[in-house]
Amino acid sequence: MTKKGSILWLTGLSGAGKTTIAQALVKELQMQARAVELLDGDVIRTNLSKGLGFSKEDRDTNVRRVGFVANLLAGHGVIAVSAVISPYQQIRDQIRQSSVDFIEVYVNAPLEVCESRDVKGLYAKARAGEIRGFTGIDDPYEPPLKPEVTCYTADETIAESVGKVMQVLAQFGIL
Repeated sequence: MTKKGSILWLTGLSGAGKTTIAQALVKELQMQARAVELLDGDVIRTNLSKGLGFSKEDRDTNVRRVGFVANLLAGHGVIAVSAVISPYQQIRDQIRQSSVDFIEVYVNAPLEVCESRDVKGLYAKARAGEIRGFTGIDDPYEPPLKPEVTCYTADETIAESVGKVMQVLAQFGIL
């Protein structure tokens, strides 16, 4: 019997903890012998979306590409774990509507916490005007309206956040 694929779509500000949670989810799912693939925003931008900028149009194109790949994987029984800022509600809704078993995970951390975690110094550069159109500073982030899971990474451990997501995967019949 082929196992059911799905898309775990982790969205949130830079530094909220998307990649950290996604990596922990991948390990947990692998321990359960599930086919899983991580689609990390930074890796995608370096490879699949190289050359795209950060205009709304380019961001939407990037998200569409990730959604397309995630759908291909999910259609083959893979749990596609996407960790992409994806700041705009409308494009996330488009991906949801074109997907089967789309689970939106809002990785929620206050801006101040995200800035304190910023190892690349991107927030400081954005605040200094060196980076324009930075999500959360001078470009909007539209929080999900009805995510299946919200992880409050300023208050939860990684294990607690992963546990919440795993519980929803079980509720959806994916595990």
